[in-house]
Amino acid sequence: MYELKRNLQNVFELQKRHQHVVKQTTAQERKEKLEKLKAAILGKVPELIDAMQQDFGKPSFEVVALEVMTVIGDLDNIIKNLDQWMEPVEVVSSSVGAKAKIISEPKGQCLIFSAWNFPFMLLFSPLAAAVGAGNVCTLKPSEITPATSSIAAQIVSEVFDESEVVIIEGGVDVAKTLLELPFNHIFFTGSTNVGREVMQAAGKHLASVTLELGGKCPVVIDENVDLEKIVPRIAFGKFLNAGQVCLTPDHVWIKESRKEEFVRKMEEYIQQSYYEQGNLNKADLSKIVNKRNLNRLQGLVEDAVLKGASIQCGGITDGQTFHPTVLTDVPLDSKIMEEEIFGPILPVLVYKNLDEVIDQINSRPKPLALYVFSENQHVVDTILSRTSSGGATVNDVIQHCMEHNLPFGGVNESGIGRYHGIFGFKEFSHERGVLYQAPVGTNPMENFAHAPYKGKLEMLLQQMT
Repeated sequence: MYELKRNLQNVFELQKRHQHVVKQTTAQERKEKLEKLKAAILGKVPELIDAMQQDFGKPSFEVVALEVMTVIGDLDNIIKNLDQWMEPVEVVSSSVGAKAKIISEPKGQCLIFSAWNFPFMLLFSPLAAAVGAGNVCTLKPSEITPATSSIAAQIVSEVFDESEVVIIEGGVDVAKTLLELPFNHIFFTGSTNVGREVMQAAGKHLASVTLELGGKCPVVIDENVDLEKIVPRIAFGKFLNAGQVCLTPDHVWIKESRKEEFVRKMEEYIQQSYYEQGNLNKADLSKIVNKRNLNRLQGLVEDAVLKGASIQCGGITDGQTFHPTVLTDVPLDSKIMEEEIFGPILPVLVYKNLDEVIDQINSRPKPLALYVFSENQHVVDTILSRTSSGGATVNDVIQHCMEHNLPFGGVNESGIGRYHGIFGFKEFSHERGVLYQAPVGTNPMENFAHAPYKGKLEMLLQQMT
């Protein structure tokens, strides 16, 4: 342990000495570094596919489309806009003759923790924003996906010197040791419980934090929607990465009159999309990342069934794969309705009116996302205005996360802070207010606040009336 602490302290001190050099880099220098990172990533796509297949059987399409292309899109967006983002913003000064500017400066030394479910994207998307903002970074990937972490380390070492960006691999002991160091900013993606520990550790050094957490993201389906059109969208979000997505639709609320039709169409879509001649096509569905999580999902289903829920399809495992599952008649006091599912299990719940479903949503911690399917703008506005969530997508799922011009993040238990696009640049920046005072003698009132004060109080009081 002593050796670990000493090594991490040495890297920390190296980056501390170098952060002021990185801080002064120009937009062009940062863009060149990001271009180099982009090239290194594109050169490792086959290795990344193999690594994530090895770690938890992620389909190759999902690796490229959701891990690699998302990061490339973030890099392209930052490279395109960085000059503008770095420009000081002039504001109207309230002082006579003075000028005022907001100057974005890097926060300094940043610690980035990524999660195992998107082990590449959740490491490199925040890194891109941090580098664009001019920070030095220490990256801690998840120990649950070691093959992907190894490729990530190769990419980082190709592009950056350790004084700029370094990856530290290891388990919980490494993470706890890193949290003892006085970083300026900590960016964490993971569970709410661990997020609390990160925030507590950051508080010892008064470091700012970004916490990308999770929660139970509800779907509300209005009575008059076309189920044929919306079922594929909900299924995509639910079974993407086998439901191991912080933004996945956790459960569905639908009117009783439409429930049977929805369940039937969802079952049909699952059969068409994930099965061939009755057999699960494992190439299109990620494995559950480990045995512990597989057992947890089985336990959630068993508990729900014991309390009265019905399995409409799925509910079984095949090796490390959990079949797409639909549950109905799920009691609200079952475990599956009390914790984030994080797996390919979809509880379908019924509601009588909007007031009821809104009350149910508001009775739980604020979710990372809320999904509303309706062609009635009044219904959409009512739900959005009377609930709170990190973000929301109307008539689809997850898509707000893919929009560079929208902030992405949670609220309260689903997270703190936001990133993507300019919001990521700002998250890793300190907006420094600078006032340029007018030359001495040009402001007739410049000595008014100086002593002696005789007669000045009366003048102030007259101005207030």
